[in-house]
Amino acid sequence: MNAEVVSIGTELLLGEIVDTNSAHIARSLRDIGLNLFYLTTVGDNQMRIAEVLDAALNRSDVIITTGGLGPTVDDMTRQAVAAVTNRPLVFSQELFDQIVERFRRLGSTMSPNNRQQAFIPEGAIPIENPVGTAPCFIVETERGVVISLPGVPREMKYLLDTVVLPYLRAHFELSSIIKARVLRTAGIGESQVDQAIIDLMTLANPTVGLAAHIGQTDIRITAKAEDEATADRMIAEIEERIRERVGDFIYGTDKDQIEHALVAELERNSTRLAASEIGLEDRLAARLTAVPGSEHVLAGTENHASLEELCRETGSDAGLPLEELAVIAAQNLRERLQAGIGIALVGRDDGTAVAVAAPGHAESRLYRADPQEAHPVVWASTWGMALAWRWLTKQG
Repeated sequence: MNAEVVSIGTELLLGEIVDTNSAHIARSLRDIGLNLFYLTTVGDNQMRIAEVLDAALNRSDVIITTGGLGPTVDDMTRQAVAAVTNRPLVFSQELFDQIVERFRRLGSTMSPNNRQQAFIPEGAIPIENPVGTAPCFIVETERGVVISLPGVPREMKYLLDTVVLPYLRAHFELSSIIKARVLRTAGIGESQVDQAIIDLMTLANPTVGLAAHIGQTDIRITAKAEDEATADRMIAEIEERIRERVGDFIYGTDKDQIEHALVAELERNSTRLAASEIGLEDRLAARLTAVPGSEHVLAGTENHASLEELCRETGSDAGLPLEELAVIAAQNLRERLQAGIGIALVGRDDGTAVAVAAPGHAESRLYRADPQEAHPVVWASTWGMALAWRWLTKQG
């Protein structure tokens, strides 16, 4: 049993609004154990909507559409659904009365074109919309079920929770759930994680997948089971195997952030941190100082407008490799501010370097990209915190 979500609206294709509906529906379907295999977006064109729906019915058991149910000429979802399911649109006096009553309660004047919203495909199950003016419907066919919901997020969420999810549970006798857990890693590349757990990524249930972000990689474990306890147990078994292989790089789970993990580790080790950014914006300082309680473990943060300024301070040659200059900066900072550990991010035309210095320890990484771009700055701040966090975890 699998589902597909079709988001309808030219404004989505133009980037004028972000499609948050699909993400909400995806999480909701996961919670009732219904697999979601496809997310499709199509503009306000009846022929193209029908083509998308026809393809969806060839590969999915449940199609949920959002958008295109308004009263204007470019709202074409009901016409497309009727066409692809070979049903005429019929007028529903019951739905029309609900629309009229909705406008009366709002104290608004209903336009003549609102009447078209009371038309639904023949034989469809009507869905009253008490929080909006667009009635919705469910069409059951031999090819699959088409459920059409409004594009307004507040209306969509209400109808999904109160009508659609209960319908899907009952109609398809859904008794299982799908649960997911994310293991968050930093200080290790995606390809290295892939190599370490490649055999686990071929499992059918639970499934294991990777999601790369700037400077870090998430490992997602997803299990489908009859109840939450069984899903949790399935996930825990795979998580244990993953931690045996890459546990040194896992700093948290789900929505945890590396800056929070680093501050917690600094507190646990009673260690203070100093951070410096040279030729870069204050991304690292901003991330660290945003963590509650970070003021107790930060010895200080600095920003140098240029590498030349740092070299004058430390008596270093500006022509040295960037990684070496980053190590010099981290060591100098740690000693000056009497911190247990120092992080330095250095940007130059030939790349961005990050270094961590601690007693008897120095480590650096280089990222070859324009330091004025956002990507390397985020990468360097994440890697700097990851390297510091890993060193601290090894101190016992």
